Amino acid sequence: MKTIQLLNYARGEWIEGDNARDIPSAIDGSIVARTGSDGLDFKAMLDHARTVGGPALRKMTFHERAWMLKSLGLAIMERKEELYALNPHSGATRGDGWIDIDGGALTLLSYSSTGRKHLPDAHVTLDGPQEALAKEPGFIGQHIMTPKQGAAVHINAFNFPVWGMLEKVAPTLLAGMPCIVKPATATSYLCEAAFRIMIDTGVLPEGAVQLIVGGVGDLFDHLEGQDVVSFTGSAWTAGKLKNHPTVLKESVTFVAEQDSLNASLLGPDASPGTPEFDLFIAEVVREMTVKAGQKCTAIRRAMAPAAHLDAVEAAIKEKLAALSIGDPREKETTLGALVSCSQRDDVREKIAELVDGGARIVHGDPSANVGIEGGAFIEPTLLRADDPWSADAVHDVEAFGPVATIMPYKDIDDAIALANRGMGSLALSFFSHDPEAAATFVRGAAAFHGRMLVINRDNAKLSTGHGSPLPVLIHGGPGRAGGSEEMGGVRGLHHYMQRTAIQSTPDMIAAISGQYIPGASKTQSQVHPFRLKMSEMELGQTFYSDTREVTIEDIEHFANFTGDTFYAHMDEEAAKASPIFEGRVAHGYLILSFAAGLFVDPDPGPVLANTGLEDLKFLTPLYPGDTMRVELTVKSKSIKSEETGVVKWQVEVFNQDDEQVATYTLLTENTP
Repeated sequence: MKTIQLLNYARGEWIEGDNARDIPSAIDGSIVARTGSDGLDFKAMLDHARTVGGPALRKMTFHERAWMLKSLGLAIMERKEELYALNPHSGATRGDGWIDIDGGALTLLSYSSTGRKHLPDAHVTLDGPQEALAKEPGFIGQHIMTPKQGAAVHINAFNFPVWGMLEKVAPTLLAGMPCIVKPATATSYLCEAAFRIMIDTGVLPEGAVQLIVGGVGDLFDHLEGQDVVSFTGSAWTAGKLKNHPTVLKESVTFVAEQDSLNASLLGPDASPGTPEFDLFIAEVVREMTVKAGQKCTAIRRAMAPAAHLDAVEAAIKEKLAALSIGDPREKETTLGALVSCSQRDDVREKIAELVDGGARIVHGDPSANVGIEGGAFIEPTLLRADDPWSADAVHDVEAFGPVATIMPYKDIDDAIALANRGMGSLALSFFSHDPEAAATFVRGAAAFHGRMLVINRDNAKLSTGHGSPLPVLIHGGPGRAGGSEEMGGVRGLHHYMQRTAIQSTPDMIAAISGQYIPGASKTQSQVHPFRLKMSEMELGQTFYSDTREVTIEDIEHFANFTGDTFYAHMDEEAAKASPIFEGRVAHGYLILSFAAGLFVDPDPGPVLANTGLEDLKFLTPLYPGDTMRVELTVKSKSIKSEETGVVKWQVEVFNQDDEQVATYTLLTENTP
């Protein structure tokens, strides 16, 4: 294979760095690429992101940025074989690469969907409900989120050069913030190749993304208060960067995902022979061997009831013995190499620390020469700590490779305490079919773990597994794991946005947010809004219905027809005796049904279906003889795909005295 000269991408140009260094293949030590970043003007890169990339992204709405992410994700899927051709040199099998390459592209596509489904086609998103600040409705408070006006610096780990980049890029760009990507040198050739695919699409605004394939030089010296650093790597490096004088002085947002001694527990009910026992064994082995155990979410501590520990050891050893270690390019290989020989040596040192700290090796020889000469291969190593409370190293030392330690627990309280002894993790799994045991365990351990899976015979086939971060769920954890969160759907955007409290009139806040706010001015629709495509609708556009009288016959018919004969609708004396009614009242769901009859346009058209309602409140009782009318207002629009989108309508029901009877948000599927 010809050695690749990696290039930085700075201020819209591909630039070769000075003093390049060699990157060896994990397979045999041959040189895969040369890389370096010396000579770059890091201050100019930050300025370019802030003054060119940021304004360009902020001109786009959330939906426009979401469509951009979709284009990027599809482009990577279309050209993914280029990445798979490089993947084995990182030591990864094709199966390992699927998590990184396809997983990265799917993260972009997931965030594209999140943006179109859950964010408005606007530049500002609302955070929480409006707050009344005065007795009169004309002065309110509303929290909004807007993009930070700095640059996001992404510092990524070696183990997932594609996914690790894209799981940060996706929420950053969707939030409207430009980013500077700095991959780990050992696998930067994969990151650079994926980055090139994104640039080649032509959909990214100038300055939206830049790439550093080497050291960051004096970059941190030029950070400012609107910038964000998102870091994945060791706790030692995170601490060093987090305490950089400029980061402290400027109060730079710092997001850290770092060391994590993740645990998996066999529930007290999961004895040998149960489905949960077999699932637990399979998951521990999978997490030891996928990516050669080089995963921040991998299982490092496997815990089981003391009575079952021998059976656990025997079952894991049997599966590990069947593995095929070797060239990751070969289909029969089930365990590839570590990313480099230096990483292999580090794993060997950490195993020695675990042994010195009270654990013993029960399977594997970490010093054995396996695989291809010159490669970074190591045997999967299983350790056992029979007294986990005296073997502190197993809770404090992470061997970042195909290594795990099994240990016993006495009872559920001991299991909780051992799980939490890791002082914070990204992921924990609990294998049990006993709801009471699961509830007790999760309540006792959740505060120490970012994500928890309860796996059993009922959900195993659907489960994504212990070690799989998902775009819609948070990835991060407390304490040792860094104390931060990434992804988590819309939550992942919040690191790159500023929450601001706005105090003003509903009209002013509607103008600021680009979304209708209850209480803001309305524009009467000359055409029934159900006859309009989403692109033809205006926010605040309102349909005013005719009125309808609600009679005692209506109430009784509804009660008998539905079976809802609650006393407040059917018994005049009992209703009057209630502290909240003056007599019989209309059913809430009758009011909703009549409201729909007043505002629905029945003919086929751009409105395809009613998909739900939110925030329903009944405010004033409606009595027999009262009349009701409806105001239906376009509140927000979200595009789901080229064929459909979701419109949110503010529905307000009034009586003859213009008192609000009910209010809710209606969701409809519409033609864009």
